[in-house]
Amino acid sequence: MAKIEIYTQAFCGYCSRAKKLLDSKGVTYEEFDVMMEPKRKVEMIDRAEGRSSTPQIFIDGKGIGGSDELSALNRTGELDKLLGLGA
Repeated sequence: MAKIEIYTQAFCGYCSRAKKLLDSKGVTYEEFDVMMEPKRKVEMIDRAEGRSSTPQIFIDGKGIGGSDELSALNRTGELDKLLGLGA
């Protein structure tokens, strides 16, 4: 199973949407709230090559972007491959 990390913040609709999609896949992920842990925001921006919007999602250490990118991967079937799901 892939290691999934997601940087989020409270009251972020895009964060909720991304987590709902991941939940629907039945995968576990580690969530970092950048508002509750400000040092995580700096870490996120560094890992995401300067992107500062939330969510920022990483699968097996590779940044895939935010909620829109996650949804696009799901539409093409690539998300299941990255997550190690399916045949």
